[in-house]
Amino acid sequence: MLSVNFTTPVTEQRALSSGTVLLRRGQATTAVIYIESGRVALGLLNNQTLEHRLGSVQGPAWLDASSVVLELRSAVDAVAESDVVVRRIPMARFRQILSDSSHEVQTVLHDVALAHRKQTELAVSRLAKDAEARFAEWLLQHAERGKEGALAISLQQRKRLIAAQLGIAPETLSRVLRQLKERSLIKGTGRQLQVVDPVGLRDVAGK
Repeated sequence: MLSVNFTTPVTEQRALSSGTVLLRRGQATTAVIYIESGRVALGLLNNQTLEHRLGSVQGPAWLDASSVVLELRSAVDAVAESDVVVRRIPMARFRQILSDSSHEVQTVLHDVALAHRKQTELAVSRLAKDAEARFAEWLLQHAERGKEGALAISLQQRKRLIAAQLGIAPETLSRVLRQLKERSLIKGTGRQLQVVDPVGLRDVAGK
């Protein structure tokens, strides 16, 4: 439905290294990015670290073209997870391609972009929920009553896998775990944790 002749001089090809920030949430952009090869992670940045992960885009693919179709700024940050090769199409050129399309094609693109944008904004709002609250909720969901009636959690998975489930960085999970212990909400070492203050933990989780 939407095609661009990448052999024309209007597009700029660039090779970027892993860790390069391709999009900034809420910032205006002058070009649309097409990923020719490589993988780009989507989420929310915190001090140059993708602390809240939404997903990834594997090239060849457009990067957040929905925002451009709707003339909105990006709802997410995008960071190269591997070395990538991208094409940058000037905004004016991209919009000219859209305007040259038939009315039916423009309508379909707009509707698809709008649906995608709403899903993205919903996912971002969930990701933006405080990491401490999400981990507290996870702990409560996995806590079981022991023989003495205390709530205990056995961490069967590695912390990096738990962090991935919560959409946060492993470093963030370690920080949150330490903070909950410092507030005497939980205690324990290694893979065994115990809930010291269930009420306080529920307050953190927003329940």
